[in-house]
Amino acid sequence: MRTAGSTAVTRSTLRQQIADALRDEVLAGRLAPGQEFTVKEIAEQYGVSATPVREALVDLSAQGLLDSAQHRGFKVHEYTVEDYRGMVEARALVAEAIFRGIAERGIKGIEDVGGGGRPEDSFVSVRRRAEEAARAAAGGDLNVLIGYDLRFWRELSSLFGNTHLTDFLHRLRVQSWAFAVPVLRTAGSLEGRLWSGHTELVDAVGRRDASAAYAIVTAYNRHSLELVDKLAG
Repeated sequence: MRTAGSTAVTRSTLRQQIADALRDEVLAGRLAPGQEFTVKEIAEQYGVSATPVREALVDLSAQGLLDSAQHRGFKVHEYTVEDYRGMVEARALVAEAIFRGIAERGIKGIEDVGGGGRPEDSFVSVRRRAEEAARAAAGGDLNVLIGYDLRFWRELSSLFGNTHLTDFLHRLRVQSWAFAVPVLRTAGSLEGRLWSGHTELVDAVGRRDASAAYAIVTAYNRHSLELVDKLAG
């Protein structure tokens, strides 16, 4: 017999699954900026009831990916180049705080890598994500890159041990990709055109070299803005 508690857990899990699936649709560009849809349409698409769908759409609206379209349901949020510039600036400020915090307090779950300490599983995982993201970026595989890049930055920022900063940076990066994907899709082949300095960044963080890490991120942000300006312009 299903209890009220188990029903709530099931609905919560379904809500998260739907939210994750729709977020992936936005990041892949299959749900385009400005595209409208209703709760009923999404519920029918996934074969579920309207309640978890409505809750998932409200969650995505709170994350800045969707807008509520009065009397029409929801639509994918349309970011501007200026929005993207603001995201990049905010990302840089958060990253700088994380790198300086790691330099001062050390890395959660790791001894001094630069001094010959043995990396723990958390740092090994970050390096693996970095290598996968760099490989996808170098090959211009945008679909693969987005997934690895988001996981890379989440795991890298979590080394600092502040979940609030990690969650905030993750949200900024999701929004950044939501804007960038439709723009990058216009470029044709992206091989050799995307930033792929993930492993260099991990090395700098492992040495607790906040200045080097921030310099790498600054170069990355400049590269991203220049590419977007060129394609959007």
